[in-house]
Amino acid sequence: CEDCGKSLIGECKLHGPLIKAKDRVIPSRARLTLPHYLTLRVLELRAGNQQILGVFAKKVIQKRTQFGPYVGQLSTKLTRYDESRLVLQVLKDGGKYFLDTPNEDCGNWMMFVRLARNQEEQTLVAYQHCGEVYFTTVKPIEPHTELKVWYAADYAKFMEASAVFIKEESDVCPLPPVAKEPVDPWICSSCRSTFATFALLESHQCISKDRV
Repeated sequence: CEDCGKSLIGECKLHGPLIKAKDRVIPSRARLTLPHYLTLRVLELRAGNQQILGVFAKKVIQKRTQFGPYVGQLSTKLTRYDESRLVLQVLKDGGKYFLDTPNEDCGNWMMFVRLARNQEEQTLVAYQHCGEVYFTTVKPIEPHTELKVWYAADYAKFMEASAVFIKEESDVCPLPPVAKEPVDPWICSSCRSTFATFALLESHQCISKDRV
């Protein structure tokens, strides 16, 4: 204790315990890889403070937008299974391996994308290309819409799954209502003009005087 100049086992009975300062919490690798126009929302809080997360769009995402590759550890068996997420496998060097994500520091944000329960809510399709798994949008995704994925037809055969996944409505648990967030516009970095969608920004012919 620096106040009484004594070396003690445990806290000082005269001056009391030390004030403990905690380190700043660093986001996991998976959360840090989330694109700026996507956001994570807590859909459910289970026992042990376990969070059930979903990935939602903050802006309009165009059809045929590709995400990936999916980051995971190649493994012959899964160490972490979640019935709300897709099981993914890849073919490498003649062998079939799982893309395992035992924790958030072993994967990227795609590990948070939940599986689609039917065609209506499916926004992404998963497929294998050159030994990697990618997700691609199958329709325009509006702001505040959750990204949900299912296998492409050929990949479904590889995974020995059905091409279309339909779950009985009685098994579907309704999600709690989520408060909508303000939609951020796409902004031109040169002239600061704003656009509702990324496609409009891409087609924008910038004529800023400051542009070289």
